Amino acid sequence: MLISSIKTLVVNKASYTFLEIYIKLFALKMWQQEALGMDKQKLLESMREQLEQNRLILIEATQATYEAATHEESKPENEYDTRGLEASYLAGAQSKRVGEIEEALLICNQIKLKNFTEHDSIAPTAVVELDSDKKRSFVFLMPQGGGMSLKQNGKSIQVITGHSPLGEALIGLKVGASAVVDTGRHEKEYEIIRIW
Repeated sequence: MLISSIKTLVVNKASYTFLEIYIKLFALKMWQQEALGMDKQKLLESMREQLEQNRLILIEATQATYEAATHEESKPENEYDTRGLEASYLAGAQSKRVGEIEEALLICNQIKLKNFTEHDSIAPTAVVELDSDKKRSFVFLMPQGGGMSLKQNGKSIQVITGHSPLGEALIGLKVGASAVVDTGRHEKEYEIIRIW
């Protein structure tokens, strides 16, 4: 689409300056983004907000669990009473999850979003429209944060990573190709419709 737009601009008026072509292409790209309703910067900001909210909730839960684990009522009444031990394991797991969320936040704050065309291969920061059994879905391929669900302009966008079965199948493919994912019972095919 972008290459054909450049050819059209050059053929229609050979005297366009580089700056004029750049401005027209930028305007075209912005129009396409608005027409399709996909703004990756807003998606990334939504992802950051959701991660930060989850981090704060989990920090509170971790603190409450730690307090429960160390409270004198959690001391074992006999050798089979493991309430305190179980609470300390839970606090440790919650603390680990806080660290994972903080790592995802760090990546979100440092990542450079790439604008993809229909000629590019799928890579991290791509938003991909998929069709599987005549059902459309959108995924946002990120290094961290898989499993999150984001909303934009009435569309639900699932965050996936390259370590997920679908993410692994999509990486390197282009628009028009199909990704096949083995679900255990059968293989599911996803046709790549569009990439941003």
